[in-house]
Amino acid sequence: MRDRSTRGTLPGQLITSRTAEGSPAGREGNRVATNKARVKSVEESIRDTEEPEHQLKKNLSALDLTVFGVGVIIGTGIFVLTGVAASTTAGPAVAISFVIAGIVCGLAALCYAELASTVPVAGSAYTFSYATMGEAVAWIIGWDLVLELALGAATVSAGWSGYLNQLLGDIGIPLPEQIAGETAFPNIPAMVIALVMTGVLVLGIKLSSRITSIIVGIKLAVVLLVIVVGAFKLKSGNYSPFIPPSQPGAEGSGLDAPLIQVLAGFTPSSFGVGGIFAAAALVFFAFIGFDIVATAAEETKNPQQDLPRGIFGSLAICTLLYVAVSLVVVGMQKYDDLSVTAPLAGAFSAVGLSFFSSVISVGALAGLTSVVMILMLGQSRVLFAMSRDHLLPPAMAKVHPTYGTPYRITIGTGIVVALLAGFFPISELAELVNIGTLFAFVLVSVGVLVLRRSRPDLERPFRVPLVPVVPILAALASFGLMLNLPVESWLRFGIWMVLGAVVYLVYGRRHSRFSELGAAEREAAGQQAGGER
Repeated sequence: MRDRSTRGTLPGQLITSRTAEGSPAGREGNRVATNKARVKSVEESIRDTEEPEHQLKKNLSALDLTVFGVGVIIGTGIFVLTGVAASTTAGPAVAISFVIAGIVCGLAALCYAELASTVPVAGSAYTFSYATMGEAVAWIIGWDLVLELALGAATVSAGWSGYLNQLLGDIGIPLPEQIAGETAFPNIPAMVIALVMTGVLVLGIKLSSRITSIIVGIKLAVVLLVIVVGAFKLKSGNYSPFIPPSQPGAEGSGLDAPLIQVLAGFTPSSFGVGGIFAAAALVFFAFIGFDIVATAAEETKNPQQDLPRGIFGSLAICTLLYVAVSLVVVGMQKYDDLSVTAPLAGAFSAVGLSFFSSVISVGALAGLTSVVMILMLGQSRVLFAMSRDHLLPPAMAKVHPTYGTPYRITIGTGIVVALLAGFFPISELAELVNIGTLFAFVLVSVGVLVLRRSRPDLERPFRVPLVPVVPILAALASFGLMLNLPVESWLRFGIWMVLGAVVYLVYGRRHSRFSELGAAEREAAGQQAGGER
C-alpha cells in the first residue's frame, strides 16, 4: 500500500526536508514524507546540532576523548579478568588472547571512527543507524544501547559499593552488609555514587572531563605500580609451558549453555591454541567502552580529527596495559595456582606482598568511579538524540542555558540508574550489557557499508581501509562473540527488544519527525519538520 503522505509527488520522488515545505504533502498539515525506511540524512542530523535549544557546548579535545575511553574501558577487569582467563582458559598465553581481542575491537573501532567523523552528532550507533538504515533500526539500536549504558552503569555502581566496603573493611570500618555490597538491599553506596556522578555530568562536560582525568590518573598510577612492582617478582619457570596442552572445555547445560553449543554442539576447549581463542572471546568484554567515545561527538571541538584519535588512542593504551598486567600476573604465580576470585591480589600474597590487596582495591574503586560516570554520559547523549528526533518526548532534550548539558535527561538517567543499583538484583542481567554492545557493533559495521553505497559523495575525514573486507570481518567477529553468550542472555535480549518494538509503535513512530504529529510538534517549536530551521 502506498504511503498516503507521498500524494502530490511524482512517482519515485523522495520528499525530504527541502522539498516537503513546497509540496502539497508538506503544505497539508505540515506533513513530512520520506522513504519507507524513514532515513534521516546526514545533513539533517548535523543541522539539528545547530538548534539553539539543543546546542551542546564543544569543549572536548582528542586528549579528553582518549581519557574518557581509558576511563570507561579499564574497570575491575584488569585486576580480575586477566588472571581468570589465564587460570581457566589460556595459561600464560593469555597475553596473546588480549592482543587478538584488541584486534577484533580494532576492526569495530575502524567502523566507529569512520561514521563518527562523518556524522559528528550525539547518539553514536543510534545516530549512525538513523543515517544509514532508517528510523526503525535506529530505534532498535537506541533501545538496545540502554542495556549497555544504563544497565551497565547500575551494575558497575553495585560493584563500586562492594569494593568500597572491602576497602573500608581493610581499615577496620566496614559498612553493614545490609546497606553496602553487591547483595545489599537497598544498596546505599551504589545509589550515592550514581547520583553524585549525575550531578557532575549536569554541571558541564568540561568539569566531567577534568574529574575523569583525575580519576583515570589514579587508576593508571595503580595499574603501573602493579606492573612495576610485580615485574621484580617474576619467575621464568612460571611461563613454561607458555601454551599449555589442550583440554576439553566444560560443557554448559540448559539456558546456561552458549548458544553456539546448542546450535552446533561445539564446546570451546581450554588451553592449547583453541584456549587462546576461547580466552580472547572472554577478555573481549574487557575492551567494551571505546564506542562510548563516539557519543560525545557533538561536544568535541574538532570531531573529524579528534574522534578517531580518541577511539584508537584509548584502545591502544588499554591493550598495552592488559597485555602487561596479564604477563605480570602469570609470571608472579603459576597459572594453575591463580585464584579465580582475586587472582592479582592472590599473586601478590604468594610473593609476600599481601598489603597490595588494598592498593588494588583503591585502583578498582577509582576505575569503577569513572566507568559509572562515562556510561551515564553515553546514555544521556543517546537519549538526548532520540528525544531531539521526537522518538522520545522532546521536552527531555532541553539543554541547560548555563552548563550546556542535556540536564533533564541526565537527571532522569541518574535517578533510574540509582534505583536499579539500589533495589534490583541486577548481577544476573550483566550478560545483557555484553550482548547489547556486540549487537551495536554489528549494526555499526553494516552501517559503514550501507552509507558507502548510498552516499558515496559524503566527505569522510577518516575512511575504513579495505572496504568491504574490514566491516564484514568486524560484523562477523562481533556476531561470533554473541553466539558464545548463554541462551538465557539471548532470551532476555529478545524480550527486551520486543518490549522496545511495542514502545516504538505506541509512541516513537507516531511522534517521529517523519510523522504528521511529529511534524506538527516541530512546527510548534519553530523547527522545520524535516530538520531544517
